[in-house]
Amino acid sequence: MNWILLIIGGLFETGFATCLGKAQETTGKESYFWWAGFVISLFLSMFLLYKAISVGASPIPIGTAYAVWTGIGAVGAVFMGMFLFNEPVTFWRMFFVFTLIASVVGLKVVSN
Repeated sequence: MNWILLIIGGLFETGFATCLGKAQETTGKESYFWWAGFVISLFLSMFLLYKAISVGASPIPIGTAYAVWTGIGAVGAVFMGMFLFNEPVTFWRMFFVFTLIASVVGLKVVSN
């Protein structure tokens, strides 16, 4: 269950990065909507990280949890940047994103 909480928390980290980017692009009431999404996503992301490291019979070690959480957020933010903000898609960029994914999966595999 803690791994599911951690993965959802990582997705909310992607959400707060995306909301931050959109808030910077917009003005007026639309900007407030994105800022609200940023704050809500930030809170939920941090809360789920906290729950993953402190709840249940086998909490995830903080080093592993933080690395996986930030990895999910980083990969998600890169993909959202490509899809929503027209950031470049290059071979080397994708190579290192997939290296990061492999590292996150590796941490999950070697964790108890």
